[in-house]
Amino acid sequence: MTPTQHPASEALARTASRGRLAALVAVLVAGAGCILPVFAPNAGDTEEEVTPYGAPAKWRDCPEVARELVGREAPNMRYSCATIEVPRNWDTVGPNASANLPGAGETFEIALLRARSTKQTDRIGSLLINPGGPGGSGVDTAVYLSFGSAYGGVSESVTERFDLIGFDPRGVARSSPVECISDARLDLMFGAEPDPRSQQDFDKLVTLSRAIGADCGNEYGDQLPLFSTEQAARDMDAIRGAVGDPKLTYLGYSYGTLLGAVYAQLFPQNVRALVLDGAIDPQDDLVAGSESQAQGFENAFGNFTTWCAATPERCPIAPDARAAVVDALDKARVDPVRAADGREATAGWVFYAVISSLYTESGWAELAQAIEQLRGGNPSGVFELADSYADRDPNGQYSNLFDANLAVNCADEADVPTVAQVRDYQSQWREKYPLFGAPLAVGMLSCTEWPGSRDPYPTGPAAGAPPILVVGTTGDPATPYEQAPKLAEMLGAGQLLTWDGEGHTAYPQTTCVTRAVDAYLLNLTVPAEGTVCPAR
Repeated sequence: MTPTQHPASEALARTASRGRLAALVAVLVAGAGCILPVFAPNAGDTEEEVTPYGAPAKWRDCPEVARELVGREAPNMRYSCATIEVPRNWDTVGPNASANLPGAGETFEIALLRARSTKQTDRIGSLLINPGGPGGSGVDTAVYLSFGSAYGGVSESVTERFDLIGFDPRGVARSSPVECISDARLDLMFGAEPDPRSQQDFDKLVTLSRAIGADCGNEYGDQLPLFSTEQAARDMDAIRGAVGDPKLTYLGYSYGTLLGAVYAQLFPQNVRALVLDGAIDPQDDLVAGSESQAQGFENAFGNFTTWCAATPERCPIAPDARAAVVDALDKARVDPVRAADGREATAGWVFYAVISSLYTESGWAELAQAIEQLRGGNPSGVFELADSYADRDPNGQYSNLFDANLAVNCADEADVPTVAQVRDYQSQWREKYPLFGAPLAVGMLSCTEWPGSRDPYPTGPAAGAPPILVVGTTGDPATPYEQAPKLAEMLGAGQLLTWDGEGHTAYPQTTCVTRAVDAYLLNLTVPAEGTVCPAR
């Protein structure tokens, strides 16, 4: 599935909120010409005291993180950072633990950022934040959301009652990052043919996936399963204790909804309020989740083409946007446009430009412009969109988003299809979902060829938990709306809020959604059953 991402598959489903973040950062730093945030320096780049497991977090001022990400600090906001230690393997902790398991006696370092308003009064506690992925940085996200409603962040009514706590989960960004996929292999992966028809081309992707798996297996060995979602969910309870909250208040986007759901099953007695926005159905296996994403992106692309035909003044590839995109892919397969630096806009890069544009409705015009530019021999718009999705900088360097994405998603999957089954799904899904089906099927190769044992997460009710707010968007491509009511039903305590809008995740994009979520966070007021917020 995608961020969730293969990258064709794994990068597409549980990256849940990357599109939302891209839109937010575009507003914050448009003057600098940036689209996606850069990662701030790792916590290890500064002198910092690490808090041992079980002790209160030791905070230091860190305004430099906001300055690195956005160029400035948010008004009336102070930033503090801390690093806490957690056991690498939670199965080695407690009275019934085994000391013979991988990771016994070792720890991971988890990076935290606290954004606290200088206007804060009647403090309720902390709002823990995860943006999804897996692989997205909660530290970065907390900074973006701290800029307030004027910039697409959370409302002042929330920041005046809560500290915003962002954390990079184990293996992500500043938190003992997984690093086992070279930039060169990532370029090959993203640039590869998204729907390899010939057996020779398909076998090349199998070989690449196998090489990536071997690299990561050689680097981490029997500790690869320790990057699983259940282990990370247990880290969240350690964070809750380290920041001094008796119960957890949490905002999770996309894959972050899975983290929140697993937490609720493990620690229902420690839940105050959970907002799960861009819901993932934990009961879907890799095949079901990937097919759901294929359908979601196909539907979102259909909405894009409808918009294009209806607003030709904003869409230079009107009236038939689908034909224009398909033509761009076909031409890229035989004669890719070359940039001035020699980089070729292959079909893979064009495909990921399309994927990237569908995370937000605002990306539709960017896609249309990029395809029109490509027609004229200029691939810059395609690379801009695709690189924002891949977290690739102008120098060809990647963050560890996709290293972490594969490590987490593949650790979570108990059952994966064989290479032969992937090949069958490729042809089946191509018929059902013409543009996205085959690439999402091929993306499953990443976990098919992943080494090591697995650590699947629980999929049951959160017995004893208070009401949990599950938010679904009807036009969501990456976590299709149908998954939201399924998650709410599985948890038992889930209450569904629907946004009749486009793009990936909903809060805080409209007044209706924002009011409903804020009332829940602040007062524990649950929206009436069946509440649907309009698109505008």
